[in-house]
Amino acid sequence: MAEPAVSVTPYWELTFDADGDPDAGRRDRLLAGVARQHVRDLIVFAHGWNSDRSGATRLYDRFFAPIPQLAPAARIGYVGVVWPSMRFSDEPIPDFPRAVAAEMPRRPVLDKDTRHALLDTFPGRATVIDQIARLLDQQPREEAELEEFGRLVRMLVDVVPPGPQALFAADTLAEGVPQSSPDMFSASTAAVCEEFAQALTHLEAPDGTAAFSLPNPWEGAHELLRQATYYAMKRRAGTVGERGLGRVIGQLASRSPEVRVHLVGHSFGGRLVSFALRGLPKGVRTVKSVTLLQGAFSHYAFASRLPHDARAGGVLEGQHNRIDGPLVCCYSRHDSALSTMYPLASRMAGDARGIAALDVGRMLGAKWGAMGHDGVQAVPGTVSFKLADALKATLPASGCVNIDAATVVKRGGPPAGAHSDILHRELARVVVAAGRIHRPAADH
Repeated sequence: MAEPAVSVTPYWELTFDADGDPDAGRRDRLLAGVARQHVRDLIVFAHGWNSDRSGATRLYDRFFAPIPQLAPAARIGYVGVVWPSMRFSDEPIPDFPRAVAAEMPRRPVLDKDTRHALLDTFPGRATVIDQIARLLDQQPREEAELEEFGRLVRMLVDVVPPGPQALFAADTLAEGVPQSSPDMFSASTAAVCEEFAQALTHLEAPDGTAAFSLPNPWEGAHELLRQATYYAMKRRAGTVGERGLGRVIGQLASRSPEVRVHLVGHSFGGRLVSFALRGLPKGVRTVKSVTLLQGAFSHYAFASRLPHDARAGGVLEGQHNRIDGPLVCCYSRHDSALSTMYPLASRMAGDARGIAALDVGRMLGAKWGAMGHDGVQAVPGTVSFKLADALKATLPASGCVNIDAATVVKRGGPPAGAHSDILHRELARVVVAAGRIHRPAADH
């Protein structure tokens, strides 16, 4: 299969299934092509949760476009990672055409495109998805119907409460969340939907007028479905990174040890490329930089000790030391997906109850923050920049670097805010600077 046409060359797409197994043909073409075309710097970009294959290719096309001009003398190759994720089509993405469903006045209805995405993402669950769609369409008033909706969502993503489940057991404890099925899957679905609905109302009316409207619990139910797929994709991103991409980077290092690899990830793609570090074979030092764009995973992931529990470390404790260069985390306060919905869903693992005041700052300041909201936390020696200052400076050659990118990552409506607003030349410049791609080979 030919590679899709994009704005840069040479370009390869590297495809993985849900278990992290690569498309062998595409992997082999990548390994052979990098050697044949004498690539010196290989930029590997992984898309996030809220994407489909065509959207991922468009993302790579647009993000990579300015890089040849930023590093005209470099011998660069480009890789777009494609993994089985999904997109809720009612969620507009800056700089991309709006889906028809995005013009609908309210969210609760499960539109055709999102339904198809669910069918592709969760094969064998067609009957469950049809029942979920029917309830969202009818929005019955009985609380029992909301509880039935919760049961169907649990079936969709293979969560059977109560108690720890495989879906969450892999890493949630180390990320500061108790190792049990989150309350949004084990507690009253009606109560959870009311909390999500209230949060969404606040996002749509941040000036306080939301206090005079009554949230629709079925909007909260729609958000529960979104968050359930979020947790499923969270697990999948880690699997694809550790079992898939990490191994392929190891194979590339064995075949072309001179190639300098630069990992870039958006949203859950940031989680994917970070878990790839954990999957690197012992001794491999070819990853020269990692750049996280609105990373949708715990800001404590790389910490040796969690501030609220000195006995535990982050799920990726010390893995930034596998990079022969810096880990750069770009974040923005305008990312509503990570500033409000991420900590709310994480807090629903059973910590304090109630969001009446929507004290988002308090939630984020404790256990529930995401990389893409406030950067890497609790890692000694982390250096922080504003974006304009980072673009003028020489970035550190190692360790963790936080860059506040809110001056450019700022567009987008609820519920995600600016989460997908990453198509900026300034962020491409960060990738080039983090990897020292523009420098002659003798300086690397």
